[in-house]
Amino acid sequence: DAFELIDRQSTGNLAAFIAEPILSSGGILELPVGYLAALKKKCVERGMLLILDEAQTGVGRTGHMFAFQRDGVTPDIMTLSKTLGAGLPLAAVMTSEEVEQKAFERGFLFYTTHVSDPLPAAVGVTVLDVVARDGLVEQAIARGNRLKEGLLSLQQRFECVGDVRGRGLLLGLEVVADRHTKALGFELGARIMQEAMLRGLSMNIVKLPGMGGVFRIAPALTVSDAEIDLGLEILADSIESAQATR
Repeated sequence: DAFELIDRQSTGNLAAFIAEPILSSGGILELPVGYLAALKKKCVERGMLLILDEAQTGVGRTGHMFAFQRDGVTPDIMTLSKTLGAGLPLAAVMTSEEVEQKAFERGFLFYTTHVSDPLPAAVGVTVLDVVARDGLVEQAIARGNRLKEGLLSLQQRFECVGDVRGRGLLLGLEVVADRHTKALGFELGARIMQEAMLRGLSMNIVKLPGMGGVFRIAPALTVSDAEIDLGLEILADSIESAQATR
């Protein structure tokens, strides 16, 4: 398997494996169920640490407080940022007591200019309080289901909509020139993005070789049903208009 190839090329002990539960920048690419559990097992066998980057997926966005919880796997180290700061530059690194103790015993220190800055830290604490108080993790499931159903209806309606994927309120909509051949839809995706912006909907599209362009859709956890429906309506209008200008 892939780890055997890594073992053959390694000249010493492997330190860690770093992964994202859902690769956002790559176009909302989700690890299949069971992948993280198998990965954790491979890491344990080699004395490696499993490090998960939950900058995009953490704090309720996927319908779990942290995306790794779906797989029943606990990382040795986890990083958070975007979803924790509510717009402020805040990041956090969490680890196990065992790793923390080893770092302390070996004199490992890590400081930056803004470490433990009280203002963003207070915002981060408030974010966690609000997420728990308002049931936003559970809301991400309900709102995410509504959004995904709407995107799937667009898939049935428009031939240019390829795959619809993701979890909770982190979803991707693939734009293709041909659904069967997966021919790239870069230009069409760019036109859809422009049409949506003109209508007041800001959408980010990923453009990578081998992909037709994927809209990364991640509304606020506080999004309402009405806002989701409006966004879907604008997106449908934008696709129609973009196709008409070919």
